[in-house]
Parts: sequence; structure tokens; C-alpha cells
Amino acid sequence: MHTVGELLRRWRHHRRLSQLDLAIAADVSARHVSLVETGKSHPSADMILRLAEQLDVPLRERNRLLLAAGFAPRYAERPLDGDALSAARGAIGRVLRAHEPYPALVLDRRWNIVMTNSALDPFLAHVAPDLLRPPINMVRLGLDPRGLAPHIVNLAEVRALLRIRIGRQLVVAPSAELTALYEELLAPGAGREDARHPIEAEIAVPMIFRFGGRELRLFSTTTTFGTPMDVTLDEVAIESYYPANAESAAYFTSPGRASFDVPGHPA
Repeated sequence: MHTVGELLRRWRHHRRLSQLDLAIAADVSARHVSLVETGKSHPSADMILRLAEQLDVPLRERNRLLLAAGFAPRYAERPLDGDALSAARGAIGRVLRAHEPYPALVLDRRWNIVMTNSALDPFLAHVAPDLLRPPINMVRLGLDPRGLAPHIVNLAEVRALLRIRIGRQLVVAPSAELTALYEELLAPGAGREDARHPIEAEIAVPMIFRFGGRELRLFSTTTTFGTPMDVTLDEVAIESYYPANAESAAYFTSPGRASFDVPGHPA
């Protein structure tokens, strides 16, 4: 069990700030930051949250800071399908529908899919049924041989991109479930092919799908809530996919499009 000072110092190091940097940003003295981190001063709940705000600490971890200092959590964690978040859920639904005819989905912190729009349905038509039982995990769906992996042309690049994103997420907020997922599907080696080119060198890494004789190139953007006060909303993200070339755009805008025709599978 870490003290609140130890946790704050860890976050400060992670953000690569000096005690003086944090003190100036939070409008306190550097000496006070030092006393808090060493446990010689017991900070108030408001002071903890002020420092956490400047360190851009996720809401779940802010609750952890408060608990470490003996205070009650400040931020609730309510289910997205509950009454309390109905307005937020409605807003997300409007974003998803407005993005059609292109695919979009909503992910939680474990990369489980919690909402989608109808444009995603053709991509799931030939996925193994057990991969579509809730909670549907996007990483497993994409990398499992019974999922979308056989249809992703640049699977090594996609895996490398996911490895970077989830690796960074684990540095910020360790999670036993996410660590297990990383080790199962993303850890380097174990016969997995690595990307030929560094992901960091790309402007935008596309996902290239091939279904039968049709190839689709898509890139994605991520949208999050700007000022959440609920842990659930702080952790959900909307992944929106766009066509990367004219041929891909033409598929999504064709009036008669349906499920992809995959050889060896019923349509």
C-alpha cells in the first residue's frame, strides 16, 4: 500500500516534472510539494486534487490518491447503460449514428466494445460466435485467427500499434486484466511477426482489410469526453474509422452494400 506522497511522486516522475514545475503549476511552494511527497505534511483532499489536476491523473487514480490519504473517493463510477449517464449515452449514440456509413465503436478501459454503429456489422459477419459474446474485446477480435486477423493485410503493423497504445496505458494505470491481454496477444516474440517499419515513423497507420477480392484501407481517430466527472466517462473512448482512399470510400457509400463475400463462408 503506497502513501499518497509516494503515489504523487510517481505521477510527477511519469509526467517528467520537477517539484518546482509542479509547484508553479499548482500555485503552491516547492517546499510544500516536497513535504507532501515525503509524508512530512498531510495534504487536504482539495490539495491532492489540485496536484492531481496539474499532473493530469485519470479520475480512477485520483480516487486512489484520496483513499491513500484517508479520504473518501470523490468520483463516482456509474454504468454507461444506467439512468445517471443517459444523457452521455445519448450523446455517444448520436456521434456513432452521425459517423455512418463509416464504422465507429466505443471502448472501455479494458478495450471491451460497449457500443457500435451499424456500419461495423459487415466486418463481424464471419467472426467466430464465441468472440462476439459480451464483453467483446477489440484486441482479441482483431488479433485472434478466428476473428478479423486473417482479413488484416498489415497485421504486424496493427499489432505493433496496439502494443504501443496499450503499453502506454499500462504505464499510466496498471491493470491485471489488461496486462494479461497484453501478454497473451501483444508481447513481442512467441513466433509473432513484428512490423517492418517503426510505427512512430508513420503519419497515420491504416488498417488494411481484404475480404475476398475487396481491399479496404481505413484509418482511425479517437474521441474522449473533455470534462468528465465520472470514472466511466473518463475511461470510454470513441474509435471512428475513415476510408483512406477513394476505393474504400466508394464501398461505404454504395447503396447496395451488404456483408462481405468471404470464400469458404456462407454469405
